[in-house]
Amino acid sequence: MQQKKLTQTLDKNYYKKKYLYFFLLIISSLSFSFYYGFIGIFPIDSFLIYDAGYKITNGHHPFKDYWSITGPILDYIQYLYFKFFGINWFSYVLHAATINLLISVSFFYFFYNLGINLFYSFAYSLSVSILAYPSAGTPFMDHHAAIFSLISVMLLILSFETNNKIYWFLAPFFLLLSFLSKQIPSSYLLFSFLIFILVYLIFLAQKNYKFIFYLFAGGIPPLLILLTIFFINNVPFKNFLIQYFYYPLEIGEVRSKKINFDLNNIFFDFKFIYFSLTPLIYIFIKNLKKKISLDLKKDFFIILFICISVSLFIFGQIMTKNQILIFFLIPFCLGISHYYSQKYYNNKLVILFLISILIFSTIKYHLRFNENKKFMELNNVDLNLAIDASPLDKSLKGLKWITPNYPNNPNKEIEKLIEIKKIILADKTKKILISDYQILPAILKLKTVTPNKWFDDLSVPKPDDKYFENYKKFFIKSLISQNIETIYLFKDKERFLTKILEKNFYKKKLISEILLKFEIKNCLN
Repeated sequence: MQQKKLTQTLDKNYYKKKYLYFFLLIISSLSFSFYYGFIGIFPIDSFLIYDAGYKITNGHHPFKDYWSITGPILDYIQYLYFKFFGINWFSYVLHAATINLLISVSFFYFFYNLGINLFYSFAYSLSVSILAYPSAGTPFMDHHAAIFSLISVMLLILSFETNNKIYWFLAPFFLLLSFLSKQIPSSYLLFSFLIFILVYLIFLAQKNYKFIFYLFAGGIPPLLILLTIFFINNVPFKNFLIQYFYYPLEIGEVRSKKINFDLNNIFFDFKFIYFSLTPLIYIFIKNLKKKISLDLKKDFFIILFICISVSLFIFGQIMTKNQILIFFLIPFCLGISHYYSQKYYNNKLVILFLISILIFSTIKYHLRFNENKKFMELNNVDLNLAIDASPLDKSLKGLKWITPNYPNNPNKEIEKLIEIKKIILADKTKKILISDYQILPAILKLKTVTPNKWFDDLSVPKPDDKYFENYKKFFIKSLISQNIETIYLFKDKERFLTKILEKNFYKKKLISEILLKFEIKNCLN
């Protein structure tokens, strides 16, 4: 009787501790993401999904109404946040914070179900809550894609460990969500998924092939949802193929020729990810000489799958040529090494080594990428100079405004934007605005759509590109269908418009120090 009561007490304490860790993880993942989502912005990236979500609230859709070479998932998710929480900076940052919560909770669930104790499961999850989304703070396709991809990897590992059909279903589900966020790293990871599943079929399935059904079924829901949205809103499938497949493939080919695979690029930038895998690789090599049982064979394949997947994450990161964001792979690799070290050796020194790397790397990359906002190009900007953004618009309440454009004088930047806001609001013609400050259409409450997700040197084809005519026709068709009379644009974006429109189609005026006005004429026939 006493033993039973003791067991019940222990169980109660265990679950209390579990729920406490879970609660702390929720607080941590949301708090870190919210805090850094409200400090500093990099206009060309920070406003991208805000504008896309706003476009959809006005009935405009990617690939049909605006040219987009990145996935539509973020656009539609942000639309839902705007719909339920209002068009404001809070609902924008909430979107990113929710995804940060998702990956943090996924980590906790994953490691806990692998058999790592509550404290260590919490420690690895706490690290990812710091290293995942706070580096951007606001929704960004690279973060969504990498996070969804890593969740799919964890689910596939769980499916092999437990043979639970729900994991077989969810792994391709999240992999497709990743692909519909951005083409990489999911398109690379698909390669490792296929190899691993093939190996499983040959060596481990033991004539139980039901999992194949769940694998295929898992990819259907997000695909059906997307196709339904496209069908209801008459999104041309040809546009989707050109913008999301053909043209990005061309960009990838160009980038692959320019990538410099030097020692720094391959090793030193990702050294802590490699260090985190060393116990795992040691276990793999150490057990090669042993008689390979079914259980050992399974572990070998999982370890191999993890190493290949991590390598593909790194390759995808190198190919993007963006600031590095995959440091949250460190707690993942450490946790996996922890699990297999515990399983095969249970050496406390190894665990101490792993936790030491966890603490050091988390602090290191938190200071560099969160505190210094390196990912958003704010590492050389004094964030203490940031000012309240609400004078620009009340929807930006709480945002501490500072950008790399005016690092020493954010007040001047706000004043210029307020001036531009007044100029455009006074103009009663049908108009669009082209700028890196893509939050302005929402602030101005413009119902027309700028036919681009964003304007940079890669997002749209150049005049000598084979897809330029497709883009040009797409752009002009949008102007005609909306009866656009005026195009406002920042001076640095003039080159985008002049390569599309003939000179006799517009009359150009300089409105302010940084703003141009193109009065459209001749009906763009």
